[in-house]
Formats: sequence, structure tokens, C-alpha cells
Amino acid sequence: MSFAQLKEEVIAYSESIGIDKIGFASADPFLTLKERLITQQQLGYQSGFEEPDIDKRVNPDKVLPEAKSIIAIALAYPSKMRNAPKSTPGERRGIFCRASWGKDYHSILKEKLQLLETFIIQKMPEAQCKSMVDTGELSDRAVAERAGIGWSGKNCAILTKEFGSYVYLGEMISNIPFPPDTPVTEQCGTCNRCVEACPTGALVQGGQLNSSACIAFLTQTKGFLPVPYREKLGNRLYGCDTCQQVCPENKGKDFHHHPEMEPDPEIAKPKLIPLLTMSNREFKERFGHISGSWRGKKPIQRNAIIALAHYKDKTALPVLLNILEEDPRPVIRGTAAWAIGKIGGEKERASLETAKEREKDRDVLNEIEMGLNFLEE
Repeated sequence: MSFAQLKEEVIAYSESIGIDKIGFASADPFLTLKERLITQQQLGYQSGFEEPDIDKRVNPDKVLPEAKSIIAIALAYPSKMRNAPKSTPGERRGIFCRASWGKDYHSILKEKLQLLETFIIQKMPEAQCKSMVDTGELSDRAVAERAGIGWSGKNCAILTKEFGSYVYLGEMISNIPFPPDTPVTEQCGTCNRCVEACPTGALVQGGQLNSSACIAFLTQTKGFLPVPYREKLGNRLYGCDTCQQVCPENKGKDFHHHPEMEPDPEIAKPKLIPLLTMSNREFKERFGHISGSWRGKKPIQRNAIIALAHYKDKTALPVLLNILEEDPRPVIRGTAAWAIGKIGGEKERASLETAKEREKDRDVLNEIEMGLNFLEE
């Protein structure tokens, strides 16, 4: 069997198992990516979640020594939630980004890639394969671009003609020299809507992201959220979709090809106040299957407190006051103090003053001071 013939069989098989788009690329080093990654590192724009070894990120043969090609796959995910519940006074809701709707996409793509690997090895037993999704060494976006899946947009997402940027990406390095596809060239043109709409200015310019200022990154951090970003958070619990929502290429794009990606509205858009008193076990049982749970409940609860402050939801004050008094975690206790100041009135001032007298943690004391200052405004 020729490599070109095997490629056609792999494409046909990928369609049969529900892969929405597939492309093939050479395993040559990603030289221009290396330059960009070095610049990002020097500017301090990396998130810290990516593979730290730049050589591994740009040299596929560092991951699979006999690498000859890379297969890129894309699965389209929904952009619209059916029967989305309303956020109403007293029952305010937060929101998980679209990439955290339904079952964790890492497991979905890994299952598809495992099926592809098995198929290829059955056809060619000497084949070597190494698959990865999101947290692997390679840049999903650089691979997808080279493989013709789509172009790298100014919003730092891969944009496909068929599905816009609402796609999950994965890839497989192989020692089989599959004929490569033609890369898709950048097609954003003069459009700059994503850069202009970014809530925190994290899109420094088209195609360059300061991860440390990106809301999608900030929602995953575990410490105190920097004060300047709290007002920008809105009701986001995990992730941010603004740069996708404003993109003209995404207009009218909404695909429901994969039932496991469909959001449960009560999980994707949960009530905020119940989140605050949830145990670790309850959180895991309710949210453990979605990608937005990977950092645990603490960041989600912190973000929920900030969202309640955003809504100025007075019905949240009893639980926030209880958190201030009893929660052992400084980040949660302190964020609650900040939120109480944003929401409350004279009655809450006394509670903050009392908390100030007993509090020993310096960071929490700073948050209490901010809360008290809000009440004086």
C-alpha cells in the first residue's frame, strides 16, 4: 500500500468515527514558531501551563525520534446553549466558556486519536504514533495551521472555514511519511475586532497574546485575582469567549455533531450562591467531568464571589459573611471581604471591622481594607 493510499483510508476512517476535519503535515521543525515562543518568553507573556522546553515544542523528532509527519484533527463544538437558564435577582448565575461545555474535550479527542492510532497500526504494523491534546509538547495551533485545518487568527485561535474557531484540536506524530496538505494562509485581513474587544487588552496585537492578562488564564489561577481584572471578570467562572464571539468568521457557526459535547445548562451556567458552600466531593460529582474543573473548586468559588460582587447581589451577603468568618482559605476569605464591601452597606461595615480585628493574614487584611473603603464611597 502506498502512503498516499493509506492517507485516503485514514481520511475515510476519520470521518466514520466522527472527526470533523483532518489534515496532514510534515514533521519538519517549526522554525518561525520558535522565534515567536522565545519572544513570548522574553516578554513574560506565557501562561506557565505550556511545555517549558521550547526545543520540544518546535522539534517533533524530540518527541518521536523517527517523526516523518503529523496528523492534525479538529472536532467542532457547540456555540449556542439550548434552554439556557436566566440569571435573575436572588438566583444569579455564572458561566463556563464554551470549551468547557459537555464532557472534557481532552478525553473526547484522545479517544478519537487512539482509534486512529489503532487503525493505522492495523494497516501498517511498523507504524509508530504519538498523540497529544492541548497539554502535549507541540503547539496544536501551529500543527493545525501547517496541516491545512485552518489559519491562525488574530485572536490566537485556529479559524476554519467550516466551523469558525469553535473547534477542539489534537495531533498525532507518526513515522509514516504521509503526503502533506497545503497550509491555509492568514485570512483575517484588516479585521481587528477581537483585539479591540478583548476585555483586558490581553491581545497585545493580532496574533500576540499576553497570557498573564487573559481572562481565560486568570480564571484558572488559584491566588487572589489582581484587582484591576476583577471588574472585567463579569460572571465568568472559567474561560472567556469574547474574542470568538466578536469574530465575523464565527457568525452563524453552531454545530451539534457530538452529543457528549452538549452542555447541561445547570452545570455550564450554574447558580452562584450554591457554589460557595459546595464540598470537594460535591464539586467533583457535579463538575468533575468538564474541562473547567481541572484546577479544583477554589478558583471557581473565588470567581463566583467576584461575580456576585459584579451583580451586587445582596442575597449573597449572609453566605459571604459566613465565609469571611469561617473559611480557612485566605484567598476565599479575603475575596469575600472585598465582595462584601462592593455589595453591602452600614450593617456589613461592622462585620468587616470585627473581621479586621481577628484576622492575622496580611493579604486578607488588605482585602478587608478594600471592602471598608468601598463602604465609605
